[in-house]
Order: sequence, then C-alpha cells, then structure tokens
Amino acid sequence: MRGERRRYVGAGDGMGEIRLVHVDGKVIPVEFQRKHIKRMHLHVKGPEGRVVLSAPLSMPRAVLEAFVAENAAWIEQKQQQLRCLPVKQPHRYLTGETIDLWGERKVLVVHVGCSARGEGFLVRDSKVFLSVPEGLTDTQRVRFVREQYRHALVARMAEVAPSLEERTGLFVREWRTKDMKTRWGTCNIQARRVWINLQLAVKPPVCLTYVMLHEILHLAERGHNRRFYALMDRYMPDWRQVRRLLEMSPGNC
Repeated sequence: MRGERRRYVGAGDGMGEIRLVHVDGKVIPVEFQRKHIKRMHLHVKGPEGRVVLSAPLSMPRAVLEAFVAENAAWIEQKQQQLRCLPVKQPHRYLTGETIDLWGERKVLVVHVGCSARGEGFLVRDSKVFLSVPEGLTDTQRVRFVREQYRHALVARMAEVAPSLEERTGLFVREWRTKDMKTRWGTCNIQARRVWINLQLAVKPPVCLTYVMLHEILHLAERGHNRRFYALMDRYMPDWRQVRRLLEMSPGNC
C-alpha cells in the first residue's frame, strides 16, 4: 500500500488533501480533511462515492493510509451500493411513488380529502396510506408529508426515551426534532435538550435508538473520549455496527 498526492485548484472550496491510496492493486482516491478532532472518521459520500477521511491535525499520513486500507472492503461495498441506487427524483408524494419509512421502502397511496388533518402514515404490508388535504400546491404537499414524518419520529422517540433514561440514569428535559444537514443529533448539555435529525424517520429504528443514546450520554461525558465510548459499549455493545448501518442506509424525506 502506498499513497500518491494529487494537486487540485481551489482550496477555498472546503476540500482537503486528495491522495491516491493503493490497496491490493487497486487505487482509492481519498480526501483527507484535517480537523480539531481526536478520532478518524471515514465516509463515502454519494452519489459519486467520494471517499472522505476526517482525521486529527497531527496524525501521520501513513496511519491515515493504513486506516483506509483496513476499510477498503467496506469502501467498495458502500460505493457499490451507491452505484445501484436509482437516480433520485424530488418527491411529489403522489400515489404510486415509493417512500422510505423506518428503513423500509413502501409504495405510497394518497387519499385527497377536505377533512384530512394529518392523521399520519398508515402502514399495511408494502404500502403506506396517507390522507392529505385537497387544494395543496406541490410545495405545500411536501411540507405536509414532512410533518407526518415528524409526527412518526416524535411518537417513536416517546417510546424509546423512557427506556434509555431509566437504563442510563440520565434524563433529558426536552427532546426536539429538526432537519439537519451534517448531524444526526445534538445535545445542549446545560439546557438538557436534545435535537434529533428528522431524516432518522427513514432509517431502521435501531439507528434512532443509537443516536438518542449517543446524545443522552453526552450528559455524562461531554467529549468523544475513552470514557464516552466505554459508556456506548456498556449500553449498546454493537453500536459500531449500528453506526455503519446508519451510514449505509439509503433514503431521505
């Protein structure tokens, strides 16, 4: 395994150093992003399958390349999954469209009626039934359906939170949801308030449990250090596999 440097123009575009990492006769272009963090984080970003490795500022380049080599099989699996995904078209939420809900792809059946008040998703086998008010524009319909996702997420959070709080002895004053671009969750320790990403409503339910546990444990340990990960191991021994599942699961709302 060896790495070659590739020059690029436009350092202001937020990219890091691009290197070609050679693994078993294959070449993996990897973007190394140096940050004020303590651990390495590897991502494969779609739809083109771009490999990005975030790493501590002082970590040797050889360590980064070795980490890429160790995860080469996972990188290939993720890139293959992205290549197999159909080209994503914007949702209009009409009957016959497919949508993702709790890690499963369902066929949407829409009933339009003046009395519809956001009764939420009704799941039956491979279909999701939804009543929407009549007269909505496309934009209004998207907003309406996203609110149904929010309702579904809040309901599931209400089921999961009491168990997590009882097991950990940590209590959140307020659980909230919002659509976030770069985080699955965030914790305001002082206010004891946790925000959960709306997009978790399309992921397998265990992913929501993982993120909620991750955030609630920050009430015991602020940083991502050895003590924090020991707590994660204690309360969810397979959390690394769940995190990988979260990263690999397609879908958005």
